[in-house]
Amino acid sequence: MFNAVLIANRGEIAVRVARACRELGVRSVAVHSEADAGAMHVRMADEAHLLGPTPPAESYLNIPRILAVAEQAGVDAIHPGYGFLSENADFARAVVDAGFAWIGPPPKAIEAMGDKLTARAVARAADVPVVPGTTEPTTDPELVRAFGETHGWPLAIKAAFGGGGRGMKVVRGPGDVESALAGARREAEASFGRGECYVERYLERPRHVEVQVLADADGTVIHLGERDCSLQRRHQKLVEEAPAPGLADATRMALRDAAIRVASEMGYVNAGTCEFLVDRDADGTERHYFLEMNTRLQVEHPVTELVTGVDLVHQQLRIAAGDGMTIAQDDVELRGHAIEVRLNAEDPATNFMPSPGPVTRITVPQGPWIRFDGGVESGDVIGGAYDSMVGKLIVWGEDRATAVSRMARALEEMTVVGVPTTLPFHRLAMAHEDFVTASHATSSVEGDWDLSTLEPWQPADPEPVATNGHAPGHTTTAREVELFVSGAPLHVTVHGVGRANAAVQAASSRRRDGGGRRGAGASNDGPELRAPMTGVIVTYAVADGDTVSAGDIVCVLEAMKMENHVVAHRDGTVGGIGLSDGDAVEQGALLATITA
Repeated sequence: MFNAVLIANRGEIAVRVARACRELGVRSVAVHSEADAGAMHVRMADEAHLLGPTPPAESYLNIPRILAVAEQAGVDAIHPGYGFLSENADFARAVVDAGFAWIGPPPKAIEAMGDKLTARAVARAADVPVVPGTTEPTTDPELVRAFGETHGWPLAIKAAFGGGGRGMKVVRGPGDVESALAGARREAEASFGRGECYVERYLERPRHVEVQVLADADGTVIHLGERDCSLQRRHQKLVEEAPAPGLADATRMALRDAAIRVASEMGYVNAGTCEFLVDRDADGTERHYFLEMNTRLQVEHPVTELVTGVDLVHQQLRIAAGDGMTIAQDDVELRGHAIEVRLNAEDPATNFMPSPGPVTRITVPQGPWIRFDGGVESGDVIGGAYDSMVGKLIVWGEDRATAVSRMARALEEMTVVGVPTTLPFHRLAMAHEDFVTASHATSSVEGDWDLSTLEPWQPADPEPVATNGHAPGHTTTAREVELFVSGAPLHVTVHGVGRANAAVQAASSRRRDGGGRRGAGASNDGPELRAPMTGVIVTYAVADGDTVSAGDIVCVLEAMKMENHVVAHRDGTVGGIGLSDGDAVEQGALLATITA
């Protein structure tokens, strides 16, 4: 086993890996940006090192700096987590070339699966069906239109390098091709550093089912069952469960077999996930199509761990260290049912609008068979430069009905104060007939479900926080500073204590989810169109003097690695555009005026 592992990531996945390292007696080394100097993953690791400024390109995506820190910290191996550089073959190759062990698949496997077009070719070679699509990247709107006319509308434009729903746009007609292609390329470039996109047929109501695999260096490949990840928004997962409910036994076995064939075809090693779409013909026959392979640990891996009893991070470390898997296929037995919900700093009542900010208080539910994988604690700040995840709540039950009931109870006990979260949506989901009966699909949330009962979030009055031994009524601040003494890093925690405002001390009435809510009928009747969140202007869709109708797109605002359309709140003429593409804006900033 390794002596020390550098975790080239942040948030809950970095915390998860650090915990596994501690259990195996391995020294964990965290890295962080300036914004994350006091983050939970920094506090959890045995030691931490500064990478650089807040922007990912200058910190978590800075390969030379990460390797320099790894050398300085004297680690044996690097674990990439998920996101950032986890599926970057150049990074994996640089890690190996620098003499460190790479806790993941070989660079050539990442390269093959990182390019979705190559991945589809591997699947076809393994005799696994794929969704009809183009075989080369394209920037040509006419080619996209031709594909739509041949295969039918809607179609999906997707990032060739990446995943997680980023860089994916659904096109429902030829008139939407240019804007969708441009948007997909922008998101792909921002999220993965490459903007190539391809086109494939879009299935309207499929199930999203994936199979977890483990592979050893000797060529042994096993599966650990499948997960259903069909409850999504913006093509990104909200709820996952294992095993996938309601599948025909023949489909379930075919998916598991297909995943092993794909992994074997490419000589895969370590943990990976094959993702599939499962569709039904008019006669009810289930058909499955290979979608992609994620060459890393998945966000939703805990549900597989709870139904199999297999610690996937332990397995990753052992395989990478050359110890081999500790289990065989015959040892894998699925017991009971597990459900995971992703707790994101987003307001589900306003189209899941990303909402960074400070988390005043977080209370985690307790009780049998409940797990919380978090990357945020009370007093931490969720920054706008990174994704919106607060953590993941996972439960296990002896059957699906028990797991759903247990999750509903745990969600009622869960409290987050300071930022809006997806908690209200998850409470609704656990009671929704579609989910309870497992009849939901990837299009359910945005196409079928009525979310109008979810009122927009509004912040509560501030509340005193008791931390570091200080009495309530005092607020404390702490920041981590990295100093270099004789060329060596020295980490210092700087604390400050200030008396809270008397009005804060007196505040006593607060909502459990972070305060009162704004009424559903609240609206802006004036001419000002203001930024609904802190972010960066990607582009304006209109110019001064243009006429718009309520609901028309005025500009695209990028926040927390997602593009968000800001639409006109009234009919009228646009004016007052004083911002340009690339400008950073605060929530509430004036984007334009619309005069009737």
